[in-house]
Amino acid sequence: MCGVIGLILGHVGDDPNSPCKAATAIHEALYFLQHRGQDACGIATCAAGGRIYQCKGNGMAAKVFMDGMRIQDLPGSMGIGHLRYPTAGTSSNAESQPMLICSRFYVNSPYGICFAHNGNLINAPELRKYLDTVAHRHINTDSDSELMLNVFANELNETGKARVNTDDIFQALSRMYERCSGGWACAAMIAGFGVLGFRDSYGIRPLVLGERDSDTLSGAKDYMLASESIALRQLGFRNIRDILPGQAVFIQKGRAPVFHQVQERKTYSPDIFEYVYFARPDTVIDGISVHASRQRMGYKLADKIRELLGDEVIKDIDAVIPIPETSNTSAASVSERLGKKYCQGFVKNRYVFRTFIMPQQGARQKGVRRKLSAIQTEFEGRCVLLVDDSIVRGTTSKEIVAMAREAGARKVIFASCAPPITAPHIYGIDLASPTELIASGKDRFAIAKSIDAEEVIYQDLDDLKAACAELAPPGGPTQFEVGVFCGKYVTPVPEGYFEHLNELRGTKRKQASHAEVASSGPTLVVSGGQNGVNGLAAHDSVSAGGGNSPERHRNGATSPLVRDDISLHNMATDPERR
Repeated sequence: MCGVIGLILGHVGDDPNSPCKAATAIHEALYFLQHRGQDACGIATCAAGGRIYQCKGNGMAAKVFMDGMRIQDLPGSMGIGHLRYPTAGTSSNAESQPMLICSRFYVNSPYGICFAHNGNLINAPELRKYLDTVAHRHINTDSDSELMLNVFANELNETGKARVNTDDIFQALSRMYERCSGGWACAAMIAGFGVLGFRDSYGIRPLVLGERDSDTLSGAKDYMLASESIALRQLGFRNIRDILPGQAVFIQKGRAPVFHQVQERKTYSPDIFEYVYFARPDTVIDGISVHASRQRMGYKLADKIRELLGDEVIKDIDAVIPIPETSNTSAASVSERLGKKYCQGFVKNRYVFRTFIMPQQGARQKGVRRKLSAIQTEFEGRCVLLVDDSIVRGTTSKEIVAMAREAGARKVIFASCAPPITAPHIYGIDLASPTELIASGKDRFAIAKSIDAEEVIYQDLDDLKAACAELAPPGGPTQFEVGVFCGKYVTPVPEGYFEHLNELRGTKRKQASHAEVASSGPTLVVSGGQNGVNGLAAHDSVSAGGGNSPERHRNGATSPLVRDDISLHNMATDPERR
C-alpha cells in the first residue's frame, strides 16, 4: 500500500517565473497521502529537452524535501510522486520511488521512463527469470516495482521506434498486463512526452484523475492522477473520475487525456481494506464514500454486538470509545445504534508511525504507548465498549485493553469493524504472516482471553461487504477483494507463492534486526562529515575495530547498507545542495 501521484500542467513550457510549479503541486499532494506510506518518498520531474530531475530518499515528505526547500531542485511542467510503504525487499534508497529507466544510463532502456507503483506482483520470481534470461535486463533491487518497470520498458522497446506514440504505449501496456499478475495502480512519465496512469484489471488498488484550469495559460488544463481523491480535491482539481479496472490513461503535453482499455475488465473488486483502514475518510474510492462505508460498518457491527451479547450485557455498557482515528466514524454509529454514550477516551499522538508496520514486536508495543494515551475520567469504574477498525497481530489490542484497565475500567469489551484476519494480504499490504495473526486458529473467546478482554466481537464478512456494496454507484463494484478474511483471492495465486512471501518476510525481519544493532551505537563513521537523507553518507564505513560489516546478505547476494540510485543523480543526497 503506497501513494502515487502524476501531474502534467497545461502550461507545458518551462515558466521562468515559476520553474518548479509541477513539483510544488506534487509536493503538496504528498502530504494528503502521507498516511499511505511513511518509509520513503520521492518526486521526479521533466523539464525542457526531456531532462529528468529527481529527489527521493528514506523518510516522510517533510524530511526528504526539507520542508519544501528541495522543490527548487525540481523544474519542469510534468512529474510523478510516490510515498512508499514497504511490502517486499528492503527499505533502501534504491528502492524508494519514483524509479527511472533512462537511455542515457542504460542503453537497452527506451525513452526515459519514470515509474511510481502501488501494489504487489504475485509472480515476481517468474518475471525476474524472464527479464534475466529472455529480455536480458539487469534488475538492481528486490522491488517488484522495478520488475514491472522493466517489463513495460522492454515491451515498449520492442516497437523499435525512435519516438513512440500513444497507441504504442497502450499496446506495450497490454503486453505487460499479459505477463504481470497481482494488484497495482501506477503513475508513469515518459520524458518530454507525457504522463501515464493505469490500474490492474480487477481494480484492486485505487487510482483517480482530475482536472483544473491552468492559472498561467488561458484555456489550458492541468491534469493530476492520485491514489485518493482528497489529494486532487484539496488542490483544486475537479471532474474527478476513477481509472477503471484494466484501463489506462495517457496525457500528452498540451492535449486532453486519452483513455484505453488495455486489458479486459475482470471482476470489479477493489480491496476492502482501503475502506476499513487505509484510506482517509474524506476520500471517495470507486464512487463509494469511505466515511459513509464506515458509518454502515458501525451500524452492522452494533447489530452483531446486540445479537451476540444480548440486551442485559448491552445495558451494562457505560460508554462506546473509538480507537482513534480510523474507527471514529464506525464507533459513532455503534453508539447511535446501541443508544450508548460516545466519548473520546484515548488521545492520539499524531507524530508516530502506524504501529502494525513496525518490524519488531517490542517496537510495536512501545509504539502503542507512544501513539495512544487514556483519559482516566472516561474509563474509571466503567464498562467500556472499545471499537477498532481491525485486529491484526493483537499486539496493539492487548496494549489498549491494558491501558483501559490501568485507567480504571471495570470491564472491557473489544469490537472489530473487520472480520477476523486469518490469511496474508498479497496485493501490497504487508499485514503479517499467518503465524503472527491472532485470529489464525483461534475463536473469539480465545482471542478475548489473549488480549485480556471480557468479550471480543468481530464484524461478519457479508456485513462488511454489504456496508460498501450498498453505496456503490451504478456500474461500480459489487464484489471486493477480501482474501485476508477468508483466504480466497480474486486473482489466481501461483503455486509456492506463500512460501516465497514467508521467505521475503523472514529476510526483512533479519534486516530490521541488523539495522537496529547497527544504529544502536557509534559503530558507523561518516566520510566527509555529510549525512544523507537516511542519516548516512553514500560511503559510510565501519569504524576500526568494529566487527560489523556494512553489507548484508539478501537472497544469496551481498549489497551495501546504503545504496544510492545508480541511474540518476539524486538531489536528496547531494551535499552541495544542502
